[in-house]
Amino acid sequence: MSLLTSNHIRSQAAQSLQLIAYEGQSASEVLAAVEFENPSDTSLYKALVLGCCRYFIRLQASAQQLLRKKFKNKDSDLFCLLLIGLYQIEYSRVPDHAAISETVDACRLLKKEWATKLLNGVLRNFLRQKDQLNQELDKDWHTRFAFPEWLIQRIKPHYKGQVESILEHSNQQAPMALRVNVMKISRDDFCLLLDEAGLAYRKHSLADSAVVLEQAIPAFSIPGFADGLCSVQDVAAQLAASLLRPNKHDKVLDACAAPGGKTAHLLEQSANTISLDAVDIDPNRCFRIQENLERLELSAEIHAEDALFFMQTRKEHYNAILLDVPCSATGVIRRHPDIKLLRRNSDIPELQQIQQQLLTAAWQALKPGGKLLYATCSILFEENCQPIETFLQQNSDAQLQPLPSPLAKISQSSIGCQILPATEDMDGFYYALLEKAG
Repeated sequence: MSLLTSNHIRSQAAQSLQLIAYEGQSASEVLAAVEFENPSDTSLYKALVLGCCRYFIRLQASAQQLLRKKFKNKDSDLFCLLLIGLYQIEYSRVPDHAAISETVDACRLLKKEWATKLLNGVLRNFLRQKDQLNQELDKDWHTRFAFPEWLIQRIKPHYKGQVESILEHSNQQAPMALRVNVMKISRDDFCLLLDEAGLAYRKHSLADSAVVLEQAIPAFSIPGFADGLCSVQDVAAQLAASLLRPNKHDKVLDACAAPGGKTAHLLEQSANTISLDAVDIDPNRCFRIQENLERLELSAEIHAEDALFFMQTRKEHYNAILLDVPCSATGVIRRHPDIKLLRRNSDIPELQQIQQQLLTAAWQALKPGGKLLYATCSILFEENCQPIETFLQQNSDAQLQPLPSPLAKISQSSIGCQILPATEDMDGFYYALLEKAG
């Protein structure tokens, strides 16, 4: 990977945004392929791309109001550069004049000198008309919160009176949460290391392994990270291990396991005494599971296979299964704002079918008396309450287990546990714990 210089930040951000918004590539993959000579430039580049993903729909609406005619498809990089200029003016601390001049300079780096006057004029017009434009955009939730209309319509029926709060919280920056490896160190002793490093934090009340940092920092700057004393993991995701809580020496399956955070937590919680199969269809993601386990000094059997095929063909049955199914990821938009651009309404029925197939196969792979934890990082009723309610109706040997009272208090669903984004500093998540009759 060749390192870029600081004068390429905006032009590279425009090209990266183009790959995400117009070619459907994920932001994590696009961002991982770019690095600058100065780490602070890399941070700024990522902030520009992710910020534009977060507010793309609103920025796009502003640009369309200001442009006399649309850009041609071959100039979608130029349109993305315009959005980056608008984003800097509206949401960053960059002075307006600097945001305009830097955007115009980036236009030249894209080898589109002809558009410099156009972008300069549009951005200056935005400054003059900003208040009026923003008032107009604020009239509609779609442009006010920069959310796809189809997603708003799916949220509305099930969260009456909470929609604006959900959309607003989904646009906020998520905090950095850590999972303390209790096999190696207690949370209290780990917090002493944070104190010595001068890092502000708070212990989370819902997960006894969780610490939330006041400010995000690079993972390898965290005391003890390289030695496996902690991992970066949202608190909502940390609830999985404590809800499933397999017994020592249980045979456990983590289906759809990558990148392995919940796999590792299950092993840490059981002092590495369970026999765990971690399955994921992507070999590269399986490699990440292996890397995480090696850093934490944990062991599991990792299988680069389709989870559905794996469960349908294995003769072994499990005492406990964590089924973290593929989903819309609508609960983690604050961490992955590109979801707003990449997810489509038509994806939901396809995901529902996959979820149902995985749930059925997992149930067949579960021993009588065993427990299955169904999990998603979604807030959609169609992926959470609805499939579990249907499953319970169709399987008389399935019994929904009660939630711990602290979770029951914050749950937004009558079946299982629905956590909404930013509740207790957590991502949006859903859990349902099922026990199979013996």
